[in-house]
Amino acid sequence: MPIFTAPDGTRLACHLRGAGEPLVVLPGGPMRASAYLGNLGGLDARRLVFLDLRGTGQSAVPEDPATYRCDRLVDDVEALRRHLGLERMDVLAHSAGGSLALLYAARYPDRLGRLALITATPWALGMPATAEDRLAAARLRVPEPWFADAFPAFEAWLSGTGDFDPVFLPFFYGRWDDAARAHADREEQETNDDAADRYGADGAYDPDATRTALARVTAPVLVLAGEVDGGPRPGLARRAAEAFPAAEFAVQPGAGHYPWLDDPEWFVRRVARFFQERGTEGE
Repeated sequence: MPIFTAPDGTRLACHLRGAGEPLVVLPGGPMRASAYLGNLGGLDARRLVFLDLRGTGQSAVPEDPATYRCDRLVDDVEALRRHLGLERMDVLAHSAGGSLALLYAARYPDRLGRLALITATPWALGMPATAEDRLAAARLRVPEPWFADAFPAFEAWLSGTGDFDPVFLPFFYGRWDDAARAHADREEQETNDDAADRYGADGAYDPDATRTALARVTAPVLVLAGEVDGGPRPGLARRAAEAFPAAEFAVQPGAGHYPWLDDPEWFVRRVARFFQERGTEGE
């Protein structure tokens, strides 16, 4: 488990899996330890470098909790690139980590090789998933045996009239099987709730400035959405892809928010193909 130091002295950890060219992986949550990503369904054609964001997993808690804010974390990602000795690095970001990747791409466009945004929440573009988005996606699951119990609780939570209820966790997964249940059960212990509350604090995002910067990014980008994911729904993810000059868009059939769990073979095949392509990026 390599340890490196952020510019403010916070000690950060990353976890290495596989072999080959490095692929830096930014976790979501927000602020969930990278362990939840597993091996991304077997994406072993690359050397996966999973970053534990500060205050999560094996990374240290910072002295200043304000540094949990998403834009402040960009410095940690750049410190990892320097630690790895890479001129440019390929990046895969999941969920809330997508906004961190967007801010990194905006600030360091010349340091980005290829970027994959996996069911990434485009908060940094001022495009949150709405309650209506999530309910529309949830209604696609009517045939599921758990739907009748889960939907009213989900609707109440999204409207602010009910508390979070584990009964609606199946809506976040394309398949509600034993693997999904085990994955969901670990979320609480893997997440730094205080850090998560600060991730999108006031000042974290400047959507107009980010859009302007991303319009100059020449790196190839893959935006992958899950067919039944509510945050983001495929339509929202497609609009996020339009922020880049060279983005391709894909929808994984039947997938929820964690597509590598729902159909590992499909996920690995599509993502590996993107990172194996080599064209004129950076020229």
